Amino acid sequence: MKILFVHQNFPGQFPHLAPALAARGHDVMALTTESNNRPSPVRVVKYRQPDPITLSSPLTKMYADNAERGRRAALGAQAMRRDQGYVPDVIFGHSGWGETLFLKEVWPEAKLLIYAELMYQTTGLDTDFDPEFRRDGLLPRISTTARAAHLVQSMVQADAALSPTQFQASTFPPELRAKIRVIFDGVKSDVLCPDPAARLPIPGTDLVLKPGDEVLTFVNRSLEPYRGYHSFMRALPAVMAARPNAQVVIVGDEGQSYGAAPASGSWKQIYLDEVRDRIDISRVHFLGRVPYPTFVNLLKVSRVHAYLTYPFVLSWSLMEAMSAGAMIVASDTAPVREMITDGVHGRLVDFFDMPRWSATLIDALAHPEAQMPMRAAARQKILEGYDLERICLPQLIDFVEGAVR
Repeated sequence: MKILFVHQNFPGQFPHLAPALAARGHDVMALTTESNNRPSPVRVVKYRQPDPITLSSPLTKMYADNAERGRRAALGAQAMRRDQGYVPDVIFGHSGWGETLFLKEVWPEAKLLIYAELMYQTTGLDTDFDPEFRRDGLLPRISTTARAAHLVQSMVQADAALSPTQFQASTFPPELRAKIRVIFDGVKSDVLCPDPAARLPIPGTDLVLKPGDEVLTFVNRSLEPYRGYHSFMRALPAVMAARPNAQVVIVGDEGQSYGAAPASGSWKQIYLDEVRDRIDISRVHFLGRVPYPTFVNLLKVSRVHAYLTYPFVLSWSLMEAMSAGAMIVASDTAPVREMITDGVHGRLVDFFDMPRWSATLIDALAHPEAQMPMRAAARQKILEGYDLERICLPQLIDFVEGAVR
C-alpha cells in the first residue's frame, strides 16, 4: 500500500510505526511543514509554513490558524497528486493542528485515519481542574469550546481514529467515540529496563549517580503547572529536610507547552524562587532538555520518580519510568489511574495535598526495599500490556493495514 503520515513535527507519535510499515513492503511517506528539520525514518515532502493570521476575535483566530495550516497541507497534497500522480491508500495524520482538515478534498479515495489525542471540554478536564489558575465564567468556556471545533471536524471526516489511552478516548463525545481504537504508542522495554551498571553524571559537578543512590527524579517536556511542577516544588522543602542525602534531578525546558504562560518570567523560576530559601539548592539539579540516552539513565538510577498531571494527555515519561522499574509516586488523576493502582504499581497522591506529597516521597526514599514489589509490578504491567515490539506495534500495524481491508 501507499501510506502517507501527516504531522507538523513528524515523526511525532510515529517514529516506530512508519519504518515498521516500510519494512513490511509498503510505500511509506510523510507530509510535514517546511520548518520541521527532525530526522525522518521515511521519505518526507514538506508543505509551506502557514503565515500568521491577524484577527480581532480570538475565537475566530483559533479556527483560522488551524484551517490555514490545513489549507497549506492540502496545497502540498495537491502538488503531490498533480506533479507526481501520488495517491495514497491510507492517510494517517495527527488532528491537533488542522493538517487533516482538507485532505479528503484532494484524495477522496484514500482512507483517512487520525491520531485523536484529546478532545477539549469545558468541565472535568484541564481547564477547570486547578483553582490556582482556573478562569471561571462564560467566556473561558466559550473559548474552550471554540478550540475543539477543528477536532470535531477532523473526527467527522475520519474513517477511523486512534487514541493512546482509554482516558484520552473517553474525552470524545459518544457519537464520535465509536470510531476510536485505543492502542498505546509503545514502550521499548528492552531499553527502559533496570540496569545496575547505569550511571548519570551531573553536569558542572563531580557527582555521578547510580542505582541504589537516593535519587528523586521529575521529568516533563516543560516545567509548568499542567504537569504539576508547582506542586512538586512545594513538596520539596519538607522532603529535603527529612532526607539530607537525597539528590533531586529535574528534567524539562524552562518554556511552556500547555496552558497559559506566566505574566512574566518562567514557571520554572517562579516556583523555584518560592521555595529557594527552604531547600538545599546544591542538591537540586536542573538538567533542562537532555538527550534520550541521558533520560534513560536518569530513570534507571531513580529511587523515586514523581509524576503529576492535570486530567490531560498522559506523558510517555510515566510509562517509561514504569518500564525502567522506578518507584512511582504520582498524582491521583484520571489519566494516571488508568496505569497505576495505588499500592500495587506505585503510590497515588492528591494533586494538591502538599503534606501528603512530602510524606509519601519521604517514605519512598527512606524505605527502598519496601518499594521493590511495586517497582516490579509497574514494570510487569508495561511488559504485559504496553511493550512496543510484542504488543503495541503489531496492533498499530493492524490498525493501519486494516483500514483498507
